[in-house]
Amino acid sequence: MSARKTLKLHEVLEEIDMSRAAFYRLRARGQAPKMYKLPNGQLRCRRSDLDAWWESCEQPTAA
Repeated sequence: MSARKTLKLHEVLEEIDMSRAAFYRLRARGQAPKMYKLPNGQLRCRRSDLDAWWESCEQPTAA
């Protein structure tokens, strides 16, 4: 198993429960997890980048 786990776009979309169109809108605003384009044109996201994005989305709630 690779030390740097990468996720395919459909895996990211499934995990964050978002449509492809909504994800691309978020990406256009610079608010999506960091993605990398492979030479074959497919997008990948490192597990560590997705986890960091999740943490950046967390907002404290009032008690």
